[in-house]
Amino acid sequence: MPETVNELDRRLTARGAATRARIVAAADELMALKGAAATTLDDVTAASGTSKSQFYRHFSDKSALVQAVIALRGSRVLEREEQYFRRVDSFSGLERWCRAILQRVTARRGALGCELGALSTELSDHDEAARIDLDAHLTSWISLLTDALERMKTNGTLTADADPRKLATGIMAALQGGYVLAQAARDPAPMEVALTLAMDSVRAHATTPTE
Repeated sequence: MPETVNELDRRLTARGAATRARIVAAADELMALKGAAATTLDDVTAASGTSKSQFYRHFSDKSALVQAVIALRGSRVLEREEQYFRRVDSFSGLERWCRAILQRVTARRGALGCELGALSTELSDHDEAARIDLDAHLTSWISLLTDALERMKTNGTLTADADPRKLATGIMAALQGGYVLAQAARDPAPMEVALTLAMDSVRAHATTPTE
């Protein structure tokens, strides 16, 4: 039975989506290793097994590719963090999150830094579209922290004067700083210090003493 036009369109669309995903995945890996600026389109097409003509069917230029990488990383990070934070309403829940971060940083001996923070450091002063997208993802990450702290305030774990948004922003600042220092030192110790101090700032608002 001959293939219909709609069936052919679906096959071509699926093939195109797979090609685009392969290009973005290759660019993501290369940018993690080399940085966005040092990653060339030749690098990306070689790593993804695609041609320049295929690349330009999906992306107008390198900036569009960078935005696709940011979107990929943002969805990956936020999905992971949402899994951690969706039920957090206690100090033990926050501690589990801290341990998970330290395990990842320790496994890499501090290398690579934060998936989003590394791109923000490299691009925010030079690529306004990238800066806006990265800010949106980082703000969403802070919102997940804020929601967890709001639940802790609602259930009486934190005092009434606690400001979940400010505490969450402080935790994120400590986290990003910890990534940078651990990356430079190739040592997870700075991240442990940063997270400990951030958690201490939250414990200062505990309604009952915590360890």
